[in-house]
Amino acid sequence: MKFPFQTVALIGKYKAPEIAEPLLRLAAFLTGQGVKVVVDSLTAEHLKDQPYPALTLEEIGRAVDLAIVMGGDGTMLNIARTLSPCGVPLVGVNQGRLGFLTDLTLDNMQEKLAAMLAGKFIIEERLLIAARVLRDDVEVFRALAFNEVVVHRSHISSMVEFEVRIDGEYLSNQRADGLIVATPTGSTAYALSAGAPILHPNLNVLELVPICPHSLSNRPIVVNSSSVLEILMHRSSDIRVRFDSHTQFDLQLHDKIIVTGHPQRACLLHPEGHSYYHTLREKLLWNQTL
Repeated sequence: MKFPFQTVALIGKYKAPEIAEPLLRLAAFLTGQGVKVVVDSLTAEHLKDQPYPALTLEEIGRAVDLAIVMGGDGTMLNIARTLSPCGVPLVGVNQGRLGFLTDLTLDNMQEKLAAMLAGKFIIEERLLIAARVLRDDVEVFRALAFNEVVVHRSHISSMVEFEVRIDGEYLSNQRADGLIVATPTGSTAYALSAGAPILHPNLNVLELVPICPHSLSNRPIVVNSSSVLEILMHRSSDIRVRFDSHTQFDLQLHDKIIVTGHPQRACLLHPEGHSYYHTLREKLLWNQTL
């Protein structure tokens, strides 16, 4: 990470023209702070007559010191998958619903960013998942995920039957609606709804979470993020693997999915005073009076 931040990219929620006004307001503020501003090319489509260079995400990954993402958690997930391998730190301005990953608001973004540009921020590295699909021992698909990799049945197909191995050692055969492999970041997403524990984002672990398993003894299990997980499909049809609800791939019988932690982390910057436990209390409504 390069500091001080000299070139900053602004990236807005996809197909959300309502971000134009606050994003231009933020761009003017950053320019006034002596920062060079560039804008994501898809975001620029919503900005009429804007004076800032429009770059693709790939170009942003090579050109900027910091990316500010205006949107919800889904937008942050999408941008993190692309920019994290480039080492670009991310700051989120929430325009979504929950906002586990987007700390700033439209009301406080200028105040908080002024302090962050002066070096008053907290650095947090988040785990990413790397996954590959092998068919007859030949790689046919690969993708990164920030939240989770999900193997699931499609439409009205029967239960998924699969075998799980960890670092080459057989763990189990399972019949279920699917399987979630989640990062600590993803532990507050789909995995949480499936009954898995919340994992602190500093942990270097992955959790395997069965979705509606046929056997009640099938429970979530937490493993080291350096472990290599193998999921082998048995007696299944119309099955898909999905990455952060963004990318998906149709599986065939005997396909093998290889999942492990990615060596490159997503770098999130938080304003001073940020607390993960405060975020949990606020987003999950734990602070409500009983």
